[in-house]
Amino acid sequence: MKKSILALAILTVFIAFGCQLSSGQVKKYDPKRKMSKTPAEWKKILTPNEYHIMVESGTEPPFQNAYHDNHQKGVYVSAATGEVLFTSDDKFDSGTGWPSFVKPVDPKKIEIVQDNSYGETRDEVIEKSTGLHLGHVFDDGPADRGGKRYCMNSGALKFIKK
Repeated sequence: MKKSILALAILTVFIAFGCQLSSGQVKKYDPKRKMSKTPAEWKKILTPNEYHIMVESGTEPPFQNAYHDNHQKGVYVSAATGEVLFTSDDKFDSGTGWPSFVKPVDPKKIEIVQDNSYGETRDEVIEKSTGLHLGHVFDDGPADRGGKRYCMNSGALKFIKK
């Protein structure tokens, strides 16, 4: 019984922090981060949800987002620029409630930066051309496909069906 409770507690923590904080907390805008437009300019272009995720480094609830359970063939493009970032061929079900990929289409289109928010250190994925937040990358992806899990926010992406 104690092992079951411990396992359930560990699973709960993993899901809650599996990709990002799911509490809807907003990391303050970091003026040191180089973005291709000011927050005010992005606010005019992006939807409120896209702005929250991409500019404020917010997150969406697990299992309650557009693409976590999308199994269609196609590509995932940046909600801000339309640049192709991920493909359905590299998507997998991580069980975390967010769309997860083993790799980006072109590693030159993203940048990995250290994220020390909320008392933990994670590798944040940003769109290189804009400086906007996409999600985080972890080393617990499928070992036979490189071992990475690019855990993205659906709100930072748009899906284009093939």
